[in-house]
Amino acid sequence: MSDQLTGAIQLPDGTPLRGRGRREPLPAGPLPGYGLYLGHPPGLPARRLLRRQPAWRPDWPSDWVDWPDFRTPRDDRSAAALIEHAYRLARSGERVEVACMGGTGRTGTVIACMAVLAGHPVADAVGWTRRNYRPRAVETRGQRRWVGWFGTEYLG
Repeated sequence: MSDQLTGAIQLPDGTPLRGRGRREPLPAGPLPGYGLYLGHPPGLPARRLLRRQPAWRPDWPSDWVDWPDFRTPRDDRSAAALIEHAYRLARSGERVEVACMGGTGRTGTVIACMAVLAGHPVADAVGWTRRNYRPRAVETRGQRRWVGWFGTEYLG
């Protein structure tokens, strides 16, 4: 796929990737070829009574990580494997987007992990993400620790 996604950033190895918040309108331009979405996966029973709107499902291939807001994934290893899968697709030229509802904490955490996959040092992955994606990316201590786990224990 040749056309880059609108709003994509370049990972440290030059791999393009778009991070965004699903609350934001879909940017103009080409659609993703694959999406990695973080939050409450469609099809799972709602955990809150406030979930009355229909589940959003993209029109392109995608995977979901069950990942509560301001927290870390419910299944660490499954989430890490999907992050690796999305990175490999992006590296091979697929138009990949990563998104959670706000586009900052969970999405930033995934982008920091992808920066590690792209060769950036684990110790500065959150800093790199804040400099290159959003200044407030990776919102919690738990999310920062998870990036460290991903880079040292999962990839170890």
